Amino acid sequence: MPPSLKFIAIASLCALLGACTLVKFPGVHRIEVQQGNIITQEMIDQLKPGMTRRQVQFVLGTPLLEDTYNPNRWDYVNRIRNKKGDISQERFSVYFDEDSLVSTSGDLQPADWP
Repeated sequence: MPPSLKFIAIASLCALLGACTLVKFPGVHRIEVQQGNIITQEMIDQLKPGMTRRQVQFVLGTPLLEDTYNPNRWDYVNRIRNKKGDISQERFSVYFDEDSLVSTSGDLQPADWP
């Protein structure tokens, strides 16, 4: 077999083995991938109007996104890809007026807000 043909055969084999993630082999362990902030309803229920940024950060953690053009908005995003490849996503945003919590929006809402 000529050396160039061997090289092409080995390169093709490496490319095929590298693409194994495209083929779902039975018995291959797949993990659940969680990205972002874990936000629960209990955490959101602790928020009260008028809380400072520091208090909100203590309750919810550091926001995943801080908009440089709108520093009065913090976004918390939680994205989970399960073992089958299905993706679920939850979003939650808090809005401030200066250093005071004014409102929230997203998939979850505080229970006792006016």
